[in-house]
Amino acid sequence: MSGNICLASLLMAAALLVCGPVAIATAVESPHSPDDRWCVFEPDAPGHGSEEGKKHIVLISGDEEYRSEEALPMLGKLLAKRHGFRCTVLFSLDPESGEIDPNNQVNIPGLHLLDEADLVIMALRFRQPPEQAMAHFDAYLQAGKPIIGLRTSTHAFKFPADSDNRFKKYGFNSQQWRGGFGKHVLGETWVSHHGRHGSQSTRGVVNPKQSDHPILLGVEDVWGPTDVYGIRELPDNAQVLLYGQVLSGMQPDDPPVEGKQNDPMMPLAWIRDYQTESGNTARIFCTTMGASTDFQSAGLRRLVVNAAYWALEMEDEISADSSVEIFGQYEPTPFGFNRFQTGMKPADFSK
Repeated sequence: MSGNICLASLLMAAALLVCGPVAIATAVESPHSPDDRWCVFEPDAPGHGSEEGKKHIVLISGDEEYRSEEALPMLGKLLAKRHGFRCTVLFSLDPESGEIDPNNQVNIPGLHLLDEADLVIMALRFRQPPEQAMAHFDAYLQAGKPIIGLRTSTHAFKFPADSDNRFKKYGFNSQQWRGGFGKHVLGETWVSHHGRHGSQSTRGVVNPKQSDHPILLGVEDVWGPTDVYGIRELPDNAQVLLYGQVLSGMQPDDPPVEGKQNDPMMPLAWIRDYQTESGNTARIFCTTMGASTDFQSAGLRRLVVNAAYWALEMEDEISADSSVEIFGQYEPTPFGFNRFQTGMKPADFSK
């Protein structure tokens, strides 16, 4: 027994010499290796970017209702396999089990990967990342890098009033940034369900003033079962690409409702430039669609894929003939609180 103890002590001492105390502390903090905590999708063919590396898109999921933990792996795989981007998908996880838990608003491992990202696609709702993790998101934004915000990202963050997190201004109820990240950066925060939630679906209608915009190239039909969100006011520099037409039912062939709900229609997708506090300019695309079931629409997939090219200043490479076909199987779970698939880990979406 004493010999085993001495041997263990020698091994620990050797580990401290080789790895140092920081490495040991990291191993204790998380029993899961980085590969276990997020998905990485590599292109099958040479990807976009320089010879030193490919354009890296980080997709951040984390909402309780709209199954972003299903939608973003599908989208990441599509962008990697069909379009040659390197994509990493992050999730809200239970820190003990390593399982995906959309109700965990605090733990999104991998936000440090934003330090090397070229584009962020986010589908978040009321998240509260710790200050150290949130610092990576803030640094990404301050660098003037582009962001695509989906659905509930208009209210992506929420911090308690007594929080001492120095990034609490990002919260949708912030007094420092009125409307928080959603209003200040994307262009709008949470306002309302304009369509009746769960009984009125949405069709995207092209703004004729923007019909020639490259993001709309090849976008022929955008429909989804989620309802139109209310929009109170967008910034002066926002350009509305699509309006949201409220349909009378939950099928794509249901007629639009008559009256004030569609007169005027609410903005559904828009772009803007955001001037950061550091003086840089970030390209922003936002759409209030984005549930996992919405992405069964090829029109919505093309809209977001085109937006990724535009956000990366690669609009010359947008093609109406490019593939937005889903790579592999995709059977999204209907939206709803606590309807997520339990026992799932990031590796389950890597296949």
